Amino acid sequence: MKFWQRFAISIFVLISFTVALPSIAQAASSAAIRAYDDVVVNSKDFSNQDLRSAEFAEVKLKEADFSNAEMQGAVFNNVDLTNANWENADFSDGIAYLAQFINTNLRNAIFTETMLLRSTFKNVDITGADFSFAVLDGVQRKNLCAVATGTNPVTGMDTRESLECNS
Repeated sequence: MKFWQRFAISIFVLISFTVALPSIAQAASSAAIRAYDDVVVNSKDFSNQDLRSAEFAEVKLKEADFSNAEMQGAVFNNVDLTNANWENADFSDGIAYLAQFINTNLRNAIFTETMLLRSTFKNVDITGADFSFAVLDGVQRKNLCAVATGTNPVTGMDTRESLECNS
């Protein structure tokens, strides 16, 4: 499927998810995750797990470990990921809307064709991360370009190039 077709579908899904969220939202204190297979969060260690297409909504995942996780197509809606570890995680084709990546380790993470609108990136380590064809707010892209270095060991993509920092 072409990038623009996927982009249009992603926007539709994001809008649909955001509009439907009030009727299905759970309290942040519930520490719950809604996923297609009804996985329930009982720890903050998601390292090396298969979380493809999982849906996290309105949950605090401070200091959670997602290192080496397979998260292709996952959705993070209004999730606090302060001090989380996403090193070597594959979040390609995912959606992170209103997610807070603060002091988050994103080293060598893959964000290809990911929707990251209205998410916050502060004091993040994006060394070697791949943001190819990711949809970011302009201000966030500029802030990420200021700290972008390295090359992703899996995709071979330069982080600055993937963010189109020189454009």
